[in-house]
Amino acid sequence: MPARPSFGQVIHRFEKLETTMLKATTLAEADAPEGTVVIAEQQTAGRGRLGRSWISEPGVGLYFSIVLRPPMPAAQSAILTLAIGLGVARGIGEACGRQCDIRWPNDVLLDGKKCSGILVEMAAEDERVRYAVAGVGINVNQAQMPAALADTATSLRIETGGEYVREVVLDKVLRNSERYYEMFLERGPRAIVNAFSRASSYARGKRVAIETGKEVIVGTTDGLDDAGVLLLKRDDGSLEPILAGSVRPWDESANS
Repeated sequence: MPARPSFGQVIHRFEKLETTMLKATTLAEADAPEGTVVIAEQQTAGRGRLGRSWISEPGVGLYFSIVLRPPMPAAQSAILTLAIGLGVARGIGEACGRQCDIRWPNDVLLDGKKCSGILVEMAAEDERVRYAVAGVGINVNQAQMPAALADTATSLRIETGGEYVREVVLDKVLRNSERYYEMFLERGPRAIVNAFSRASSYARGKRVAIETGKEVIVGTTDGLDDAGVLLLKRDDGSLEPILAGSVRPWDESANS
C-alpha cells in the first residue's frame, strides 16, 4: 500500500475567507490530495457545530481545515471527529505544556474552558465516504475573550500568560491529528473510542446537561459505544444514546 500523504504537505494560505471548510470542500471536489490544509488569517463566517458561529479574530487564532479521504463507511463518521479532537488536544498540550480535556464530541478544554473546536463534514456515495473535511479553530494569542464568552471560552495565552508562534502550534496539531487518524485507519474505531475515553473527563461518570435541540437531558455519562455515540444514564436508570447535542457540566446548586 502506498504511503498516505502527510497532513500539511500541501497548504493553501489566505488572508481572509468566508470559511476554510468551504474552500477545502471546493478543493476536495477538485481532487485535492488527502492531507491538504486550508488556513486563513480571518474567517468572515466561521462556524461550529449545531449552526453556531466561531469568532475568527485575525492574527491571533488558528483557523484551518484538512481534506481527508478515509476508506470507511459513512456510518463511522463520528469517529473522525473524535480522532481529530484527540490530535488537536494533544498538539495544544505539547505546545503550551498543559494537559487538555476533551468534551464530547468536539470541544478541547483548558482549565474547563473551551480553547478549540472541531467540525467534520463529509461527502458520501453508496454509503462510503468520498472525502471529509475537518475544520479546526484554536484560540491561541487572544489576550481576552468577548464578555459573552469569558466564562466558557479561553485561549492558550490567557491560560498560560505566554504568547505563541502559531506555526509551531499548527505543526504540533497537524502531526498529532495525523497520528490519531492513522490509528483509526490501522486499528479501527474501538482504538479511538478507547483513547478518547482515557483523555476525556466527560466520557464516563460526569454529571451533565445535554441540549439536543428538542430538550435538555440531565444525567451521568456512561462511556461511548463503538460508533463514538455518547451513552447517558438518566436519573431513572435508563441508558440513552446521544447522537448529537451540546454538553455542559451540570451545576446542582445553580439548578436547585
